[in-house]
Amino acid sequence: MAPTPTAAAAPLDTTAVMANLQDVLAAYRKIIVLFADEKTLSPAERTVANQVGQGLFHENRQRVVDMEAHWDTWASSGNPQRFDAIAGVLDYVESGAGLFDADRLAFRELLRSLQASVAKDSSLPAIKLHKRMGEDLDAMAEIERNYEKEIRLVFGRFDTRAIDLKRERWEDYLASLKKLYSREKILKDYGVVLPYPAPKEVARKSKNEDEGEVFGNSLPPKTIVLTFDDGPHGVYTAEIAAILKQYGAPAIFFQVGSNLGVVGADGKAKLNAKTADVSRKLLDAGHTLANHSMTHAQLSKRSGDALKTEILGTDTLLTAVDARRSALFRFPYGARNEEGLDLLATAHLRSIMWNIDSLDWADPVPSSIADRVLQTVAKEGRGIVLFHDIHERTVKALPAVLDRLVAEGYQFAGWDGKGFVVSKGAAPAPTPVAVNPGYSDSWAIVIGIDDYAKWPKLQYAARDAQAIRETLIQKFGFPTEHIVSLTNKEATRTGILAAFHDRLAHSGMKKNDRLFVFFAGHGATRQLSSGRDLGYIIPVDSDPNQIATDAIPMTELQNIAESLTAKHALFVMDACYSGLGLTRGGGSGNFLRDNAKRMGRQMLTAGGADQLVADGGPNGHSVFTWTLLQGLAGKGDLNGDGLITATELAAYVAPAVAAVSRQTPAFGSLPGSEGGDFVFELPADGEFLSGQTTQLSGDAIALNSKLDATRPPAVPASGDKPAAAPATTTVVVKDLQGGEQKIVTPVAVPSSTRQLAQRANDRGLQLYKEKQYALAEAQFTEALKLRPDFALAANNLGFVYYKQDKFAEAARWFENTVKIDPSRAVAYLNLGDAHAKAGNADKAKKAFSTYLELAPSGPGATYAKQQVEKG
Repeated sequence: MAPTPTAAAAPLDTTAVMANLQDVLAAYRKIIVLFADEKTLSPAERTVANQVGQGLFHENRQRVVDMEAHWDTWASSGNPQRFDAIAGVLDYVESGAGLFDADRLAFRELLRSLQASVAKDSSLPAIKLHKRMGEDLDAMAEIERNYEKEIRLVFGRFDTRAIDLKRERWEDYLASLKKLYSREKILKDYGVVLPYPAPKEVARKSKNEDEGEVFGNSLPPKTIVLTFDDGPHGVYTAEIAAILKQYGAPAIFFQVGSNLGVVGADGKAKLNAKTADVSRKLLDAGHTLANHSMTHAQLSKRSGDALKTEILGTDTLLTAVDARRSALFRFPYGARNEEGLDLLATAHLRSIMWNIDSLDWADPVPSSIADRVLQTVAKEGRGIVLFHDIHERTVKALPAVLDRLVAEGYQFAGWDGKGFVVSKGAAPAPTPVAVNPGYSDSWAIVIGIDDYAKWPKLQYAARDAQAIRETLIQKFGFPTEHIVSLTNKEATRTGILAAFHDRLAHSGMKKNDRLFVFFAGHGATRQLSSGRDLGYIIPVDSDPNQIATDAIPMTELQNIAESLTAKHALFVMDACYSGLGLTRGGGSGNFLRDNAKRMGRQMLTAGGADQLVADGGPNGHSVFTWTLLQGLAGKGDLNGDGLITATELAAYVAPAVAAVSRQTPAFGSLPGSEGGDFVFELPADGEFLSGQTTQLSGDAIALNSKLDATRPPAVPASGDKPAAAPATTTVVVKDLQGGEQKIVTPVAVPSSTRQLAQRANDRGLQLYKEKQYALAEAQFTEALKLRPDFALAANNLGFVYYKQDKFAEAARWFENTVKIDPSRAVAYLNLGDAHAKAGNADKAKKAFSTYLELAPSGPGATYAKQQVEKG
C-alpha cells in the first residue's frame, strides 16, 4: 500500500545523504590503499594499518546506519519528491563522475537497504525504482566476481562478503586510488605517524666508539682508563691523586656540581674554595675534570629545565674552576634518557660510561673490591674502570689493583681533550668531540636614523634598528645592558664613534666575545683624487657638503674593527655605498673547531654606490632588513645544522634582496680578519600553535615567497630516510668594489635525531605563519617521524589540520598531544575547539574543563569558561 501523500511536496534535503555517500566511498578507497602490498609492510606498519583500517571500517558502518534511517524516512514520508531523491542516489551510484567499477561495490550494502525500504511502497514509481536497483545489484554481483580475489584480501579481515575484479584491471584501479590517497596520509589523518626505522647499529654506540657514548670496548688491548665519580672529596680525592702519581697513571674525575659550589640566580658560579682547590690540583697533576651532574640525581627521570640545570649547572661550575675542564659527562647510575643524551649533544658534551664496575660504593671490603676489578679486567682485556673517590675503602683497594695491572703489562690512558691517549704503546684513534660554537658574551651596537637634518628623511631606519635589537635580545639572548642603541638625534658622529671607542672600550669585552653592529641610514660614496672610491656612513648631524669631515669613512670602521677585543665581529649596514675592499672567506671541513681559533671581522652591506635602499618591505621595514630578519628567524640556516654563520646569512640575504629590488648587497671579511665566521646559534622554538598564534600579513607572505624562490632546495624526505639540507651552498655575491666573489657555506655539523626533529618543527612554525599549510604539515610530520613522542610537533600538526577545517583529524592529534604530555594546557584548549567544530559537544566540554583545571588563570580561561557554560 502506498504511503499517504503529505500536504507539502517540498523537495527533500539530500545534502547529508550525498555527503555520506562521498564519505563512504573515500573510506572504502582508503582501506584498499592502506592494505595494498600488505606483504611488504613491516610488523609495526601492519599493526597500525589494521588499527586504522578497523577505525575506517566501523566509521563506515555507522554511516550506513545513518543512511538507512534516511531511506526509511524518505520511503514513509509520502512526499512525491522522495522518488526524485532516491533516483538521484541511483544516478550517482550508476554513473557518478570519476567512479570506477570497483568503487560501486562500496555502495552494495546501502543499495540493498534502500531496496528494502522502497519495497514497502506499492506505488508504480516505487516499483520501477525497485526494479532498477535489482539490475544495479546484479551488475555489482558481476563486478564482485571479477574482483573477488583482491577484495577478499583487503576486506576479509572485517568479516564481510568479498568482492573483486580481473588482476590487470585491479592494478589499474589501485594505481588510480594511490593518486588520490597514500598510506602515510591515511595513517596521519587517523593520528599515526610511523617513525623512521632505527639504524641497524645504535648510533650512540658505534662499533669503534668514535662517536656517541663510550663504554671502553674499543680501547687497545691491555689499556685501562681509570675514572672516579662523586667527588671532589676533601680528604680521599687528594689521597687517590697521590697514589696515582706513584704509578704515573692519569685519571678522569667526574665531579658532582653541588660539591663544587652553587650557581646563583644570575647564572654565575659561586665556588666552594676548598673543593675548587682540590680540583685545580688534579688538573695541575695531569688529570681530567669531568661533569657528573649537579646533585647526582637519576637523570632518566628528569626532563626540561630540571634536566638542563643538572647538566649545565655543573658545567658552569667546572668552567669557573678552570677553563681546562673537559667536555665529558657521566650520568649518575648510568641512568639516561633520550632527552638527556640529546641535551649533551646540544651542549657539546660527551657521555662516558664504563665496562668495569668496582662496586666500591656497595662493597665495604677493599680486597674484595680489588679482586672484582681484576677479574673483570681479565675478562674484558681493556676498558673503563668505575671507582668513587668518596670512600676510604677505594683508597685502600687502589694500590692492589694498580700493582697487578702494571705487573701484567697494562697501560693507562688519559684524556687529552680529543681522545684517550696512553703513556706507552699504541694509542687509540682520537675520539672527536664537537667544539662549542658559543661565545663567552655578546655585545651589539644598533643605530637607526630617520630624522636627518640635512639629508632626505627616511621612513624605515629607526623601526629596522628596533626590530634588530629585539631579535638580538629575544631570540639570541644578547643581554640588554650589552646593547648600545642610538636612534635619530642620538646618532651623531660623536655619539657613534663614542659608542665604539668609549662605551665598548670600557665594557669589559673579552677575547671570546662577539660583537654585532647594525646601521640603518644613509650611506655615500666619494671618489678620492687617486680615483679610488671611499664609502661613508652618514650620522644624523652630517652636512652633504662636508662629507669628508662630518661623515664616518669606512677606513675608520676598519680601524675600529682591528682594535676590537672580541673574537668575532659582524657589521651589517642597511645603507648603500662603495669603497671598502673585502677579502674572501672560505669554508672549512672542521668549521666549528677552526672557527673557534680564528679572529673574524666581517661586513654585509645593503647595496653598492648609486643604489637606493628599497624601503617598501613589510611592517614598515626596508627590504634588506626584512630579509635579514627572515634569515635570522631561521631561513639563513642553509645547511640545516642549527647555526647561522655570517657567511650563510649573506648567502641567503644577498641573492634574495637582489632578486626583489635594485640593490646588490655585498659581503666579505675586513682586512685583518683571520677567516673566522660570526655565528648565531638558533634557539629551539617551543611555541604550541593555538588560536592566539599570529601569522604574517599578506604583503609579508608575498615578499617571503619571492625571497624563498632564491634559496637552494632541501633534499626531501624519501621513504625511510629523513629530509636533509644541502651540505654546502655556493653563492656568487658582490664585494664592495663591485666585483664578484664565490662564498661557500660551511659543512653542517652532525646532528642528533632530537635536534633534527626540533629543526623540522621550527621550519613548520615558519611555514605556518606564512600560511603554507601543506608544507607546514610535512615539516611537523617529519618531526614526528624523527621523534614520535614530540608533543610540540603533535599539537602543531593538529593545529594545521584545524586551520584547514579538518576537525576530526585535528582532534586525533590534540588527543595524541595530551597523551604524550598530559600537563600541556593549550592542547586541551585546542582539543575543545576541534571537538566543538566536529559536533562533539560533550568531548569539547570535557576538554575545556580540563584546560581550566590546569590553567585557571591562563590566557584562554575566560574563553574556556564561556565554552563550558554554553555546553
